[in-house]
Amino acid sequence: MESATHRLFGTDGVRGVANSELTAELALNLARAAGVGIEGHVVIGRDTRRSGTMLVSAVAAGFNAVGVDTVDLGIIPVGGVSRLTRDTGAALGVMVSASHNPAEDNGIKFFGKDGAKISDSAEAAIEARYHSGEIYSRPIGSAVGMQTYMKDAVTRYVDKIAQTVEYSMRGLEFVVDCANGAAFSAAPALFDKVGATVEIMADSPDGMNINDGVGATHPEAVAARTLGRVGLAFDGDADRLIAVDEAGNVCDGDVIMAIFAKWQLDRGKLNKNTVVATVMSNLGFHQAMNRLDIDVMVTPVGDRNVVEQMRSSKAVVGGEQSGHILLEDRSTGDGLRTALRLMEVMASSGMPLTELRKIMIQLPQVLLNVRVGSKDGWDTNSDIADAIRTAERSLGPRGRVLVRPSGTEQLIRVMVEAPTQGEATTVAELIADAVMANQG
Repeated sequence: MESATHRLFGTDGVRGVANSELTAELALNLARAAGVGIEGHVVIGRDTRRSGTMLVSAVAAGFNAVGVDTVDLGIIPVGGVSRLTRDTGAALGVMVSASHNPAEDNGIKFFGKDGAKISDSAEAAIEARYHSGEIYSRPIGSAVGMQTYMKDAVTRYVDKIAQTVEYSMRGLEFVVDCANGAAFSAAPALFDKVGATVEIMADSPDGMNINDGVGATHPEAVAARTLGRVGLAFDGDADRLIAVDEAGNVCDGDVIMAIFAKWQLDRGKLNKNTVVATVMSNLGFHQAMNRLDIDVMVTPVGDRNVVEQMRSSKAVVGGEQSGHILLEDRSTGDGLRTALRLMEVMASSGMPLTELRKIMIQLPQVLLNVRVGSKDGWDTNSDIADAIRTAERSLGPRGRVLVRPSGTEQLIRVMVEAPTQGEATTVAELIADAVMANQG
């Protein structure tokens, strides 16, 4: 991972197997590179992974070594890092987390003063400095950066987002899956504060059980517990939300965005009648928005791309099928804030989620993750291209094919939508077979 020829930053920060690819040395030097020339302090949060304390210590040491003070927020959802970066006037925010990845992985992502992930160009500048071999200044005495701790970081975050609620949550019942991750203390505190009745699950992190069969990537876990209630599932750093309705049906990010878009449209608050989604959004989402005369602006995968498009278009609803939802502040995905908004829609409309979700009909979709030795060259391979063309011809306007490399793992993702699950599976497997045969 530290090779000068290997790009550090993916679509969501720097990620790798902790202490193997993402080492303490890498984290320290990355922070030193990020800290050069900045003015002000840096706030640092993490999720519940065992490797988190090691990497937070290394990140703090790197900033301190170039004269930058750091504030350790402890275990906190990524939305808390974003918000406290803004609220404390920090120069940068840092989240140490690998989000939905397994416990042995970890990651580092940076947030700017506005609470949004830093730009591609800012990442490139940090990476160039990291690889340059630059001799960093070594301040001494009072010029050395100092690490302090914000003991009430979660409380400050919860209090701030609870203030945005406009409707009473009394009488609403939920099952909340914290994924044994960053939301394990913040989510219970938040829902208690707004008065909802909740059953909490997966709130006993041990450093290695984060995302393990629970959370947003395993909504079946919360679905098994709902018993006529709504389920809310976060991922490891709580930037995603996947919901489960009262009948046990999964409501992904597309469904949640569609609900929010109609709610804001009905209130006259959907700016320019526009929403922002990525290339992964289901064709059913586009069809639903078309029926409502709502324009959909499409971006590449990544909530940072959604943020940029929302800011340029002044959109107030955006996000990804995976559950990253962006709201009016246009900063970053915040699963807890998304959950509050979904609760608001239910409270204000008096409608159960089973009714709200009927706004869109999802086409059957199959996503196959093909592990490869290298992600390079897949898009120029003639056999893979032929398989994709054949699939597109067979589906025509009835479905959709999307093949892309993962930004965080050694995977080629094959997504197919079709009128039936069987057809989608068959087409996706044909493309996946071509990828496996030609990418090693």
